Amino acid sequence: MRKITVTGEQGYEILIGGGLVSACGEYIRRVTKAEKALIISDTNVMPLYGERVKASLEAAGLEAYCFAFSAGEAQKNLDTVSDMIKALCEAGLTRKDIVVALGGGVTGDMAGFASAIYLRGIDFVQIPTSLLSQVDSSVGGKTGCDLSFGKNLVGAFHNPRLVLIDPETLSTLPRRYMNDGVGEIIKCGCIRSAALFEKLESCESFGSITEDAIFECVDIKRVVVENDFTEKGERMLLNFGHTLAHAIEKYYNFTGIAHGEAVGVGMLNITRAAEAAGKTQKGCAERIEALLKKFGLPTSVDAPVDTLCRDMLHDKKRRGNSINLVLLKTIGDSYIEAMPTSRLAAFFSEGR
Repeated sequence: MRKITVTGEQGYEILIGGGLVSACGEYIRRVTKAEKALIISDTNVMPLYGERVKASLEAAGLEAYCFAFSAGEAQKNLDTVSDMIKALCEAGLTRKDIVVALGGGVTGDMAGFASAIYLRGIDFVQIPTSLLSQVDSSVGGKTGCDLSFGKNLVGAFHNPRLVLIDPETLSTLPRRYMNDGVGEIIKCGCIRSAALFEKLESCESFGSITEDAIFECVDIKRVVVENDFTEKGERMLLNFGHTLAHAIEKYYNFTGIAHGEAVGVGMLNITRAAEAAGKTQKGCAERIEALLKKFGLPTSVDAPVDTLCRDMLHDKKRRGNSINLVLLKTIGDSYIEAMPTSRLAAFFSEGR
C-alpha cells in the first residue's frame, strides 16, 4: 500500500492499494469517533460496492446507512444535494458522525458539499471508484454542484478526513470512462510532469502504468493544494483545459460528453490557440492530440466558438473584465495569463 500525506491545518492521508474498499471500516475508524455513517453513492456504484462498504463499517462498530441518487452528471444539482441532506437528517447523524462518499467525481463533489453544509459541517471520507475521481476530484477539498449557468458554480472548500483509493474498482469501469480518466492524467503531465507525459506516450497500454500514474497525479495535486488551498494562484494550474471544457459540457447539457473528454478537447484547443499566438512552444498541441487519439478521446466538438466563449464568462476564474487562462510554455511547464474577455473569442478562433 502507498500513502501520501496532505499537510496543512486540516491534513489527511491518501491511501492507495488493492482491497481498500473491503477494509475501509478499519481505516475510517482510525480517523473518527463517529457512531453513525451515511454512505452516499449513485445507482451504478451502490449495487457494486455499497453492501461491502456497509459491512466493513459495521464491523468497525459504526451504525451505517445508505443513500443512492440517480447516476449521471445531470443529477449534479442542488435538488440532489437537498435529497442528501434529508437522508442525513433521517439517519440522525450528528456533528461527530461521518459521510462516506462512494463513487466517482459527481458523488464525491456533492457528498462532500452536503457534509460541508449539514450542521455547518461534518466529516466525510472519499472512496473514489472511477479513474477520474482517483487521480483528481477526490483530493483537494473542492466540493459542490452545478447550476443552470454553468459547472461547479456553488460549493465549498471542505477537506476529507481520509481518501481511500482502491485500483481494483477500475475493473468495473466501462472502457470509455477509463479513457475519460486518462484525460486528467494527460493534464497532469502537461502542467507539471514531462516525464509522466512521456510515459503515457511510450506505454503499450495504460494498464501497465495505472497505479504509478495514479500515485504521481495525486502527489502532483498534493503539492499544488498545499501551496494554494483556496485557488488564489498556483492551484488554478490544475484547471488546464477546464475553462473551455466546462463550457463544452454545458453546451451538451452535461450528458453528451464526459468530463475527461471535454478536458482533452479543451487542452488541445487552448494549446493550438496559444501556439498560434506565440505563447506556447510549437509542437505541444500535436503531441497532446496524438495522446488523446491513442487513448480513444475526442479531439474536437461541433459547438460554436462564440457560444462556448459566452459560457466561459461564467467561469470561476473570471476577474472583472478578464479571465485567467492556464497555458503551457511547453509540456510539463504551465503558467497563468489574464486575458481580456473581449479578446477571448478571437484568441480561440485563431487557433482553429
